[in-house]
Amino acid sequence: MDNIALIESFGDFKDEKGISKIDLMAIIEDALKTLLRKRYDSDDHFDVIVNPDKGDFQIFLNKTIVEDEMSEDDDLEIEISEAKKIDPTFEVGEDFTMEIPVAQLGRRNILTLKQILATKLQEHNNAMLYEQFRDRIGEIVIGEIHHIRHKHVILLDDEENEFILPKENQIPSDFFKKGESIRAIVESVDFKGSKPQIIISRTAPKFLEKLLELEIPEIQDGTIMLKKVVRIPGEKAKIAVDAYDDRIDPVGACVGVKGSRIHGVVRELRNENIDVIQWAKNPELLVKRALGNVIINKIDINEETNYALVYTPVEEISKVIGKQGQNIRLASWLSGFEIDVYREASEDDDVELKEFDDDIEAWVLEEFRKVGLTTAKSVLDKDTSTLLNMVDLEEETIEDVKRVLKEEFED
Repeated sequence: MDNIALIESFGDFKDEKGISKIDLMAIIEDALKTLLRKRYDSDDHFDVIVNPDKGDFQIFLNKTIVEDEMSEDDDLEIEISEAKKIDPTFEVGEDFTMEIPVAQLGRRNILTLKQILATKLQEHNNAMLYEQFRDRIGEIVIGEIHHIRHKHVILLDDEENEFILPKENQIPSDFFKKGESIRAIVESVDFKGSKPQIIISRTAPKFLEKLLELEIPEIQDGTIMLKKVVRIPGEKAKIAVDAYDDRIDPVGACVGVKGSRIHGVVRELRNENIDVIQWAKNPELLVKRALGNVIINKIDINEETNYALVYTPVEEISKVIGKQGQNIRLASWLSGFEIDVYREASEDDDVELKEFDDDIEAWVLEEFRKVGLTTAKSVLDKDTSTLLNMVDLEEETIEDVKRVLKEEFED
């Protein structure tokens, strides 16, 4: 196999992976030197010349000319009589350079060279893939489901690049089918062994940001700013937006007519509920907007500790907190303040005693019920001495009940 034939045997790989001729020649030179080190223990006495224009390479061995019968290493030295057969002007001590044809390396070494070349080419491809996707961290990629496994899903893009979508990076309601195309963002790129591993995510807030940029031109061109995005994947998200121009309604532009602009994002996120609010520099206003459409009487802000105490009517408590605490938790993330809610009870507010069955024993509650005391206020409005005459309970027990009611009801 001559030099050109050896190079051309990797032509398919070159065309498929898009390796430039210059890079391929550099890999060939590196592979040849690796082989020479294996064959001769060192490549110090060899020169490898690669010609990318001709698609050819040459190997030259540099020997030292010594007196006849004085050669100790035929690979590194040549006797003067042999050297003069090639050029009568040679003298002892001079350098003698001879070309080593690839075929002279032997069939086994040529096969070794091909294996080394294939390894070097793969290493080059892995390095290129790593650099390519390291620069794309935080960008959206589209892949087709190739394998569905218990802990992760493997996807392939149009160039056969492999992406891994771990279970924890999947939206809880995600359900995939083999061959289905899905979108996600590149979360990290790391080497696993010699191969780069590209991890993608559909749960990161950045994924929602990138989807909004795709769907809303004003975000993409910078007319509208995405100030902050927080989400509980598959459940609820809140985004704060602002506009450079006061004449632009950033919330309306993001939502669109009847939610037309946000609908595609919601569908991609498996019907994740998305609240869009306008950003505010004023902390109190920002907290209020972050909590959504709820009645708030007052907000106490402590900017030093990033703490906000929200005062709201009893009937608004469930709205402020939200399902499983999602609303208040997302509002805290969005505003940057730890939010607590204070229930402001009106004169007409009252709570039935049975609501306190977690803190007060049932038989004690039953004693109050027997005498018509069925609400917290009905007990708290009476002093202890009056209650002692009404119910068959010890004074200590009555005091304990009133303490619990004050803590849980009045506060």
